[in-house]
Amino acid sequence: MNASQLPLGIKLRDDARFDNFHGDRNAEAASRLKIICDQPETVPVVVICGDSDTGKSHLLQAVCHYAEGRSRAAVCISIAELEPFGPEALMGLEGADMICLDDLDRVVGQPAWEEAIFHLYNRVHDQGGLLIVSVSEVPSALGFCLPDLRSRLGHGLTIQLGIYRDDDRLRILMARAEQRGLVIGDDVATFIMRRAPRRLGDLLAILDTLDENSLQAQRRLTIPFVKSVMGW
Repeated sequence: MNASQLPLGIKLRDDARFDNFHGDRNAEAASRLKIICDQPETVPVVVICGDSDTGKSHLLQAVCHYAEGRSRAAVCISIAELEPFGPEALMGLEGADMICLDDLDRVVGQPAWEEAIFHLYNRVHDQGGLLIVSVSEVPSALGFCLPDLRSRLGHGLTIQLGIYRDDDRLRILMARAEQRGLVIGDDVATFIMRRAPRRLGDLLAILDTLDENSLQAQRRLTIPFVKSVMGW
């Protein structure tokens, strides 16, 4: 079964856009990617590298939002979504102007998948599209068994994302709260930051919990309220 026969594609988060990819640490990387979206013919492939908590998925979805806003066809698919259907599920994806594949690491070292991705790369290139993939490390550090695929990915544009610093995590927390209409005072934000896990995803999950409980209780976010909800 190929892509044209499958209901594929991540449902894009409305908040996963370039204009709300907050934090200074990876701002330049996001800007470079946005420029490429306006000039896709300048590179054959873009490889976004970074830890699982650096915003790779956000940027892939931002690409799709940006492309669709300019009347271009775009699709964002997690490799995990394709795995049950096998490598042939990649057939037909080249019909989009921009194809974003998230978590390519999942199939590194699997010959059939690597060959399918290699052929997808060639089809996208032949049709003048842009392939963007996310991985944990630069292509040369990954255990590809197909040298041609490693070479192709290595000759594209590599964008490296870094782990967020605390000031960036705080900025992202405050911006996400503002989007939700939540008012978080500096004292409450500092309290949350001191007790929250360092992973950004965990921090934002805490915000989700506080938002839900705040709405249910019709309470504003105070330190005592945060303590009661989170059990801190």
